[in-house]
Amino acid sequence: MSSLAAARADNFYYPPEWTPDQGSLNKFNGQHALRERARKLDQGILIIRFEMPYNIWCGGCNSMIAKGVRFNAEKKQVGNYYSTKIWSFTMKAACCRHEIVIQTDPKNCQYVIISGAQQKIEDYDNEDAETLALPVDEEKSKLSDPFYRLEHQEEDVKKKKAAEPVLVRLQRVSDARHADDYALNKALRSKLRAQKKRVAEEEAASRKMGIGIRLLPPSEEDTATASRIKFPYKFHKNQVEKRALIRSSSIFSNTSASTTKQLELASKRRKIDAAAASNLLVGGFKPSTWARSATSSGKRRI
Repeated sequence: MSSLAAARADNFYYPPEWTPDQGSLNKFNGQHALRERARKLDQGILIIRFEMPYNIWCGGCNSMIAKGVRFNAEKKQVGNYYSTKIWSFTMKAACCRHEIVIQTDPKNCQYVIISGAQQKIEDYDNEDAETLALPVDEEKSKLSDPFYRLEHQEEDVKKKKAAEPVLVRLQRVSDARHADDYALNKALRSKLRAQKKRVAEEEAASRKMGIGIRLLPPSEEDTATASRIKFPYKFHKNQVEKRALIRSSSIFSNTSASTTKQLELASKRRKIDAAAASNLLVGGFKPSTWARSATSSGKRRI
């Protein structure tokens, strides 16, 4: 044994106070060999792991419990079918802790829900599922009758002729697909290599653009959709106006600066002349500082 704990787990550890006349270790420790699973063994109940045999609807919260879900169920015998025992399994649903009781049905070889749930009915069409319907017990007994077979022989022949072209075509397609396994494998591997190479190139292109994700290749549909998008902002309009102003202005910085100053001086002169003319029309002319400066500047110019 690798450790004392492992020896105790395997029931190979015998304490010093144990003697052979005291019986087994379980009897010495006062416990059953099945431990917690046998806590209700005096009532004829054994705790087991029960697996749901089919899909059911929970009777407490009406939620579906799928086939194959496992529960800790209380197993006990509730009767007999001839010499076969009928077992009952009581468990609690994990969704709402509702009690579900299921029993075995040896006569029909299936499980029957007694209380707490309802079986989910799942019907399907044989033609949609592409399966054949198995004959029931009554039809099986009829098939053993030669007169019944003779009466339905023509109908069976018609069904065979109707289904034969489809079956033959499916067989031919299957044979053509699996005729050369090496060629199919080679084509698949070459396709995967090309796809892997293309993905690597797209990732490299995205990293060069500073993007951490792989971009899909552009398509005509994406280009047409992007061209139809119009943003409601004035960014494009301002950009066009600024570019037009830059193109119309001179490339020489000094000349542009002098032209701007001349335009400012001309606007000031027009304002001064307009103020002087308004004073003359109103009357009581009193030359203002602006007018004196204008006349003085005019004399100086003369």
